[in-house]
Amino acid sequence: MTVKTDKRISEARAWTYVLLGGLLEIVWASGFKYEDVPSIVVLVSLLASFDLIIRAAKALPVGTVYAVFAGMGTLGTTIVEIVMSGGTVSMLRIVFILLLLACIIGLKLSSKGSEA
Repeated sequence: MTVKTDKRISEARAWTYVLLGGLLEIVWASGFKYEDVPSIVVLVSLLASFDLIIRAAKALPVGTVYAVFAGMGTLGTTIVEIVMSGGTVSMLRIVFILLLLACIIGLKLSSKGSEA
């Protein structure tokens, strides 16, 4: 019989998981639109990103983890869209992208030491 031990990951490792999960979200979300991304890459990155986010949520506040994950995905897919569409972007869109980036950074900084 095996006994499961509660191995908590460090906060730094959890944030690494969030970062990697967010990057993988950009891959799979962009893969839905662009046929150049093979379906297997989309599927693997989708599953891996959610696995990483689940692992990170065990050590960090789940609301913060999901907000940062979703924000990274939104920023990344928006940037991919801008690059793939020839680089046309309005100043208002840039302002909102920077605002979203500031909110993601704020969430990360404000979560320091907030876990129970």
